[in-house]
Amino acid sequence: MLRAVADTHAVIWYIFADPRLSATARTTIEQIAMDGNQIGFSSIMLAEIVYLSERGRINADTLDRLLAAVDSEDALLVEIPFERNIALTLRQVDRSQIPDLPDRIIAASALYLNVPVISRDRRIQLSSVETIW
Repeated sequence: MLRAVADTHAVIWYIFADPRLSATARTTIEQIAMDGNQIGFSSIMLAEIVYLSERGRINADTLDRLLAAVDSEDALLVEIPFERNIALTLRQVDRSQIPDLPDRIIAASALYLNVPVISRDRRIQLSSVETIW
């Protein structure tokens, strides 16, 4: 069962065991995994990862590591395609609160699926979207 949607930084920091992932986020992710549940990530994140890799802002093998994690048996991380219902839910995510389109899509995915977002993004945290960090 899907228990949360993670943003780009949370996913990257989790798969690289980066200490920038908060203790609360790490504990939440580990508990979801131990319970046999899953964490979703928006398909928009795949494009973000390619972009950030090309700009040298993240490790060049991030996409490969993420896809390997997704393709593993009993995968914790699962891709959430950006589709019509999420686009409609996007209307509920106030652009003045979350102006960045990928972040709005991530927030809308969580709202549509009725789960919290795992995110360090202050704008998401200050919005009406339930956030874990």
